[in-house]
Amino acid sequence: MQNTNFTIKTMTKKDMHIMIDWAAEEGWNPGLHDADCYFAADPQGFLVGYLGDEPIATISAVKNQNAFGFIGFYIVKPEHRGKGYGIEIWNAGLKRLQGLNIGLDGVVAQQENYKKSGFNLAYRNIRYEGVGGGTPPQNSNIVKLATLPFEAIEAYEQAFFPVNRSAFTKAWVNQADSQALGIMHNGNLAGYGVIRKCRNGHKIGPLFADTPDFAESLFLALKAQTSEFEPIFLDTPEINQAAVALAEKHNMQVSFETARMYTQAAPDLGLNRVYGVASFEIG
Repeated sequence: MQNTNFTIKTMTKKDMHIMIDWAAEEGWNPGLHDADCYFAADPQGFLVGYLGDEPIATISAVKNQNAFGFIGFYIVKPEHRGKGYGIEIWNAGLKRLQGLNIGLDGVVAQQENYKKSGFNLAYRNIRYEGVGGGTPPQNSNIVKLATLPFEAIEAYEQAFFPVNRSAFTKAWVNQADSQALGIMHNGNLAGYGVIRKCRNGHKIGPLFADTPDFAESLFLALKAQTSEFEPIFLDTPEINQAAVALAEKHNMQVSFETARMYTQAAPDLGLNRVYGVASFEIG
């Protein structure tokens, strides 16, 4: 249907709170400073649909190096669903990323709809929920990520994302209300993780590590940054059985899952070393 009073605009940084607040209302539990980090990734990548002067729909269509795109924050206000506004802003997001391989983490119920738009299932991501606190491991190889040259972090992350996204990574590892830790092996970075404060508890993500033992050491060190009375969340690629085993070993329970899908071939992301995804909204 054609909605003559429906207009789609690029969000300003000031508008980003609309998208984040709606994500919270959907139960997606965004981080307190996610908006600043996402905006750093692609300041033109966030769209908002207005019905007259009222914002009623959002989508993110983040372009990375003009080579890879990621769709997220596809939300229509509940009272305006089923009226064609969603597909309009969806098509606008896809148009912005036209010609690129596009990824998304979609809710399972929408998989068939995403397939109709050309997306193919690669694997599932599973959100685990547990409790924080605990004693950090006595591991002298764990360091604050801020003590390392950013170039070392950037180089390590290359294995886990299809293209360079240094602006996002720099913002993410340095955001407020977070801790970012690395683990060293033979003088080189062998894993890192970030835990950030969210509307509810904390999320660990990303969590990258060269071995399951390194991943567990980082996990315990990050978890110990929080209170034992606070929930923590870890989004694991189900395809990495060592990541699933880590969550289960520490009594975390499945609370949510998504379908990671791509319009072209799934990129090789070194998933055997991915124990936690940075964000379902941006990959």
